[in-house]
Amino acid sequence: MSEQEPPDETEDDNPVADFQMPLMEHLRELRTRLIIAIVSVVTCMCLAFLVAPHIWSFLSTPMTDAIEAQGHGMMAITSPVEGIVTYLRVAFIAGLFLAAPIVFYQFWSFVAPGLYPKEQKIVLPLVFASTTLFLLGAAFGYAVIFRYAFPFFLAIVEGHAESVISISAYLSTATRMLFAFGLCFQLPVIAFFLARIGMIDAKDMRQGFKYAIVGMFVVSAMITPPDVMTQILMAGPLISLYGIGMLVAKLTSTKQRNEDD
Repeated sequence: MSEQEPPDETEDDNPVADFQMPLMEHLRELRTRLIIAIVSVVTCMCLAFLVAPHIWSFLSTPMTDAIEAQGHGMMAITSPVEGIVTYLRVAFIAGLFLAAPIVFYQFWSFVAPGLYPKEQKIVLPLVFASTTLFLLGAAFGYAVIFRYAFPFFLAIVEGHAESVISISAYLSTATRMLFAFGLCFQLPVIAFFLARIGMIDAKDMRQGFKYAIVGMFVVSAMITPPDVMTQILMAGPLISLYGIGMLVAKLTSTKQRNEDD
């Protein structure tokens, strides 16, 4: 008796095929949304380049004011191409800020419907909250941290060295801090997101508060200049945002707890 050949696997019987199709669709959607986000940033960057000198003047004002208050020093270029490269970087930074609503929309449009099929209308509020908090965080860094940190650091070496600040080095520092503050201010949105998928609730955030405090000061030390004053100025808003996130989690969490928890 000849051995019976095994039946051919059809696509319907193949669980791997059932998994691959949704995955490929998600990857194609992710690619599309990334392309839209990148195109929007590049477009805004091109528009911002037209007024790059004005944007640079605005970004450099905290440092130039600190130098003027010191009474000596200057901002300088250290290579022939540093000026044009700085303007390109300034335009790119401005493009990211201008395109922030589109970027956040693409992100939440990709993530939120997959988690909450019946709540697609939640995307626009998430985009508005993310964009607003991002801009508020950057504004706080510019108006508060820059105002106090730069004069402090110039005053440390006053009388011992002349302040000659590279515009490229200054822009790198300012950019890192602005984006760090903008991202840190996303804490309430992150709390809402995790609460809605049932990962955390207000009780979890209360229990983790003492660890969060330590983490906030560590983050503050990493993204702000290394002095106590600026770290406290950064940690203070983060603690307030953590409290807001706790309230958000209390109102929106879907996490199920046992009676003993």
